[in-house]
Amino acid sequence: MRSDNKFSRWRWLAVMAVLAMVAAACGGSPSGEGSEAGGSEAGGSEAGGSEAGASEPAEGSAEATETMVFGTSADPLVLDGALVSDGESLRAIDQMFEGLVTLEPGGTEVVPGLATDWEVSDNGQSYTFTLQEGVTFHDGEPFNAEAVCFNFDRWYNFEGSFQNPAATYYWQTVFGGFAETDPDSGAPEDSLFDSCEATSESEVTINLTKPSASFLPAMALTNFTIASPAALEEFNADEGRVNAEDIFNASGTYGTEHPTGTGPFMFSEWIRGDRLVMERNPDYWGDAPGNIGTLIFRPTDPAAQLQALQTGEINGYDLVSPEDFGTIEGDDQFQLLTRPAFNIGYVGINQATKPLDDIEVRKAIAHAINRQEVVDGFYGGQGVVATQFMPPEVFGYADDVTEYEYDPEMSKQILTDAG
Repeated sequence: MRSDNKFSRWRWLAVMAVLAMVAAACGGSPSGEGSEAGGSEAGGSEAGGSEAGASEPAEGSAEATETMVFGTSADPLVLDGALVSDGESLRAIDQMFEGLVTLEPGGTEVVPGLATDWEVSDNGQSYTFTLQEGVTFHDGEPFNAEAVCFNFDRWYNFEGSFQNPAATYYWQTVFGGFAETDPDSGAPEDSLFDSCEATSESEVTINLTKPSASFLPAMALTNFTIASPAALEEFNADEGRVNAEDIFNASGTYGTEHPTGTGPFMFSEWIRGDRLVMERNPDYWGDAPGNIGTLIFRPTDPAAQLQALQTGEINGYDLVSPEDFGTIEGDDQFQLLTRPAFNIGYVGINQATKPLDDIEVRKAIAHAINRQEVVDGFYGGQGVVATQFMPPEVFGYADDVTEYEYDPEMSKQILTDAG
């Protein structure tokens, strides 16, 4: 079943879309975030509905003087996009970093980011990006083609424990191996990445070893956002060892005290277990982020987030429980902001074991489950029944798949016929 209650993993655009809608209620810029507002994205699995935000329509200022406190379920692991795959880390990184491309808000279309446009070679193996000009990193260093190649070369040349799939999961998923892959690392041997060429200050070409339809969309992932080369070097981003338990200790002080990107917010301080504070980037090249001057991510007990919102401890949170929808919607000081999601809930079946290796048995299971009842009962009706593993918003969704309606009698008959 398809979940429309989506936890935005994570993407800056997804989170800011919630905050942008909040801002309008607070008197801020139509394109910015809000203050004294609760934003939340409702999360689900089997079924669900949307991202949801609860906001308090208080008096607001268009000046960048407001503070937004967003309740999170946990601390980030580290603020280095190349080394994480957890949602809380990626959510925070998204506020400070940007990639060559991004995704349209609420959709899957690739749109310009730090690159204004791009061309693909006839053989599909080279992508030439034209870069935004006049962009600087938070440390004042210029963003240019050399900075892009520095980042790609860094990722490609990771060594030792940085080749651990727990550390560089997304690089290995998209590109495979490294310049010199350790055969004991568990990383793939071959790599999709070939080279990066800075052909001018504002033009960069990324060469692949073979055509890849997934390359361009993958460049919208937070894991491939561009960091300041100067900061990476100065603060020893690649010192230490990586392991699944203590990954944040792997990146010197860069990933814990000096993450440096080009995004609308800049790192200020991080007190683990209490708060991660970011300040508005006064030199941001893009659209100003509404009236938010300070953005705080505060770890909050998920079971107490609604109460924290009601008492003003936080201004927003995500993964709203369906049972809380009515409470939020019934209070004029809050807003529940929703949008379609990208996640699917499903029953996993091991087709290698009997009797599940028989397709007729699997059909019987499909007909035996009242999925609409699951949506209504478990998800409070906040979702729709899925027909496939792809949500409608994702490329690859098909309108003509076979659907298995709830029919327990047919299920019994199929099992009888199957013996």
